[in-house]
Amino acid sequence: MTQDIVLVAAMARRRAIGRDGGMPWHLPADLRHFKAVTLGHPVIMGRRTFESIGRPLPGRLNVVISRRRPELPEGVELAAGLDQALSVCREHERVMVIGGGEIYAQALAVATHMELTFIDADVEADTHFPAWPTEQWQLESMAVRAADDANPFPLSFCSFCRRPQP
Repeated sequence: MTQDIVLVAAMARRRAIGRDGGMPWHLPADLRHFKAVTLGHPVIMGRRTFESIGRPLPGRLNVVISRRRPELPEGVELAAGLDQALSVCREHERVMVIGGGEIYAQALAVATHMELTFIDADVEADTHFPAWPTEQWQLESMAVRAADDANPFPLSFCSFCRRPQP
């Protein structure tokens, strides 16, 4: 069975994804999109991302990558690295990698798809999504959402797939 490995991220300008252990924005539209994209699929994340979420995401197998052995709630799987995390998810056709920056950087080489939300905003950040070779990726779909009272920045929801290698 081939497995889709999907990077799921929201980023502001300059690929900003995090600040002080959290996201530097609150965008309900992106949270709804994230839930729709990941629900029913395993999610792989680093320990700090898990701690920033604060609980297992319901309706998904949660796999946390950590070199430490943190105490995790029942039902959350611990993996020592990305390879082990993917092995835990081997029975699933589609696996979602949801951060943070170090985990995205490791998974980029094996990712088959990316679900990226581009936030039209400049924010202060200490964590960034890795640069990716754009020539290796093809935009499959894009939906644009204007800013509103609840979501102060315009959003672009973009789906990418890796181009076949010659």
